[in-house]
Formats: sequence, structure tokens, C-alpha cells
Amino acid sequence: MTSIPVRYSPVVEKPIDNEEQVHQQLMETMRSIEETTSKDYDHAVRAVHAKAHGIFEGELTVASNLPPELAQGLFARAGTYNVVMRLSTIPGDILDDSVSAPRGMAVKILDVPGERLPDSASERTQNFVLVNAPAFAAPDSKAFLGSLKQLAATTDKAEWAKKLLSTALRGMETTLEAVGGESAMLSTMGGTPITHPLGDSYYSQSAFRHGDYIAKYALVPSSPNLTELTGDRVNTSGRPDALREVVRDTMIEQGGAWELRVQLCTDLDAMPVEDASKQWDEKASPYRTVARINAPPQMSLGTDLAGLTDEQSYFSPWHGLAAHQPLGSVNRARRQAYERSADFRAQFNGCPMHDAISLEQARG
Repeated sequence: MTSIPVRYSPVVEKPIDNEEQVHQQLMETMRSIEETTSKDYDHAVRAVHAKAHGIFEGELTVASNLPPELAQGLFARAGTYNVVMRLSTIPGDILDDSVSAPRGMAVKILDVPGERLPDSASERTQNFVLVNAPAFAAPDSKAFLGSLKQLAATTDKAEWAKKLLSTALRGMETTLEAVGGESAMLSTMGGTPITHPLGDSYYSQSAFRHGDYIAKYALVPSSPNLTELTGDRVNTSGRPDALREVVRDTMIEQGGAWELRVQLCTDLDAMPVEDASKQWDEKASPYRTVARINAPPQMSLGTDLAGLTDEQSYFSPWHGLAAHQPLGSVNRARRQAYERSADFRAQFNGCPMHDAISLEQARG
């Protein structure tokens, strides 16, 4: 028997104590990261996910005849949209790829009609910010702040030390995996295996409105050339940009395809909105496909699209439809922090930030 999905109501969110103070400290910590790296590079980069491994365009096609609980918001009707995708790693400094870290896939869907979230009322995009693990490393914004402070403390430190730490942590994580365990903290601090980014699955980790319901999202490779890369280890020895190289080789020769999937909340106790570190049980509520993304063969860096996306655009889960409002403590913390980070880059670089860039402009 299929479980009935929980209907969205504002009461599912329960702010933590002193939440606004935590948000302020989070913004200050991100600012400290950007101030450090902008002095190093004489150029402002993102406070998190600074290094891009690939930026490319594609088309998202919403499936037809979805059941009512899936046919919500952007997915309420069949259609095709242009998308921009950006692969990256979490740190705010641009590191040698032998320093492993969790990876992100940000997806910006263009020209999306519908009622908007207030932060992007004049825009027409839907942003999804995804990471290659099903759960967040911290349960709420207070713990998130603690993790970010640890990340900030390593910014601008000797890269050779980061390489040694990363290698040691990967060894510890491999040992844990061999006995059936894993550590979110070890992965965040550098224990993530260095696998091919295009073979990974990416997750929203935190909860969102899915129209009348509550959900998490996942982007899963579906074309054979990507699925065969899942778990494929990348040799980074003497190759500081190894991940860029392997992404480029795959994208320029074959492109790729992904499925965008939805996992509906069916039990607020077992699938909490406020605890982003809790993985929702996929047996109780499996991820179900609502759309597909196809990216044709193309250059993944060194293009006008990549330059415009990195220098003039940014990704925020708060830029999108009201039907896909971010939920929970971690998402509420992201709201102002991401905007302030983009503002710093715009001011330092003297280049205004935009939610979206024009594909026509990027194509020249």
C-alpha cells in the first residue's frame, strides 16, 4: 500500500532559538571567507563552491501524465526548459583536486512561469542547489554555522597540509565503508572519495515545498555513458585540475543525461523538515522521476556561458517558484547568506550579479 504524502502547512517549520543571531553569524563567516580569498586572488569568488569543474547547458523536459502528487509547481504540466548546470566543490578557495571535498551540482531552469518567491519576484528561474550526498552534514543552522566556521578556519592555509589531511581522511572513510559505515563529518572535512563528478547522484538534502506537499529532490545520471562512471575513481596525482579534465572529456565527446526525481514526505516524524542531517527512508518513500535533463556534447569550461555563469550569476534555492519554497533551518539560513555573498562579489569585482544569464548572449 502506497503511503499518503504529507500536505504542506506553514506549521511544519519550527525555528530554533536565536535563529536570527545564528543567521547573522553565518553571513559574517561567509564574508570572512570571501575577504580572505579576494585578497589572495585580487578577485572575489564564491564563499562556498568556489571552484567549478564544469558549466554547461541543456534542456529539461517535464514528464507528461504525472500523478497528481508529483504534478506540482514546475512539474504541473509537461514542457521543456533551457537549463544551466554548474559542477563544483564546497570550499571557498580554489584548491588542487587532490584535496577532496563534497561536490555540488547547481541547476538553473530558465523562463519558468508561475507565482514567485519574494526574493526573485521579478525573475523567471527555478534554482536547485544539490550535493552528492543524500543528507546534510549538519542538522540545523546552528550546527551548519559550526561546520562553516571550521571551513573558514582552513581557508588560506597551506595547500600541502590540506592534501595530507585529505589523504588521511579518505583512508579513514574507506576503512569505515569497508565495515558498512560512513561519517558525514569525515566526508565534509576531506574524506570524500575522489570519483568522477558526472557519475555521482546529487541531492537537495534539505526539504522543500512540492506544491501541496513536502519533498526532497535528486538529480541522478541516466545516460549509459554517465552511469558507467558511477564510483569511478579519478587519479589526481600531479593533476591539480583532474576533475575539470575528466568532465571536459566526457562532455565534449558525448554530453550526458540525468533524471530529476522527487521524494515525497510521508511521515513528519520519520522524515523531519527541520533536521537536514536525517536521510529520508527510500523504502518508505522512493525517489520518483518527474523530469529529464539532456545536455548535448559541448565544451564544459572556457566558454562564454561558463564565464558569464561564474562571474555574473549565482545560484540560490530561494530563487524560484513559491510552489518550491525551501523549508527547514538550514534553508532559512541560506536565504540572506547567499544574497550577501553575491553582493560582496558584485561590489568587489565591480560587476552586477544576476539570477540568470542569457543563453543567447553566452552563445555570442
